[in-house]
Amino acid sequence: MNRRDFSAAVGGVLASAAAGVPVAALAQAKQPQEGIDYITLDKRVPVDASQGKVEVLEFFWYGCPHCNAFEPRFEPWVKRQAADVVVKRVPVAFRDDFVPHQRLYYTLEALGKVDQLHPKVYHAVHMEHQAVNREDLILAWAGKQGLDAAQFKELYNSFSVASKVRRATQLQNAYKVQGVPSIGVAGRWYTDGTLAGSMDRLLQVTDWLVADARKTR
Repeated sequence: MNRRDFSAAVGGVLASAAAGVPVAALAQAKQPQEGIDYITLDKRVPVDASQGKVEVLEFFWYGCPHCNAFEPRFEPWVKRQAADVVVKRVPVAFRDDFVPHQRLYYTLEALGKVDQLHPKVYHAVHMEHQAVNREDLILAWAGKQGLDAAQFKELYNSFSVASKVRRATQLQNAYKVQGVPSIGVAGRWYTDGTLAGSMDRLLQVTDWLVADARKTR
C-alpha cells in the first residue's frame, strides 16, 4: 500500500501476496537491478543487530490489507532464514492515528505475545472488521485474548513502549518508506512491492540483498 493512499480511502496498487522463495531458486531468478527493484540508501542506517548478523526490517501497518495478505507468506520466509539473519518488524505511522497500532505491537512484544497474537490482530481488523485503533478498543480486544488488562494498559502507556514507537518512526523515515509492506536490509537497501513489481518478487529481491550483505559485511 503506497504512502499516498493513506490519505484517501483504503485501496492499493500493490500486487498479490508473496511466497517465500528458496535460495536455490535465486539462480533461476532475474538479478535485481538497483534503482528498479530496490534502492540503495544515500545514508546508511545504524543497525541493532550484532556484528556478523544481517538485519532485515519488515515495515507494516495492521490496517493495511496488503500487509494482512503478506503476513502468512512472510512468516514462513522468516522461519527459514539462517542464524545470521535477524528479522524485525517495524510498525509504521504515516499519520498520527497509526500510533495506537504501533503501541499495540510493542506492547505485545513486551509481553512476549507477538508469535501468538500478531496474526490475531490482523484477523480482528480484516476478517472480523473490528475497530482496534484506539486505546480503549485495544484494551477491550486484549482482554478478550485473556491478557491482564491492568498490565497491558501499563505497558501500552509505558516509557519503554513510547521509546520503541519513536525508534520505529525514526527507522521509517531513515529508510524513506514509501508504502507497506516493505523491507529494509542491513541499513543499506530498501525495497517494496511497487519497486520489485510484485509481492512475490519482493522476497526474491530481499534474498538477493541478504546474500549481498553477507559478502560485504
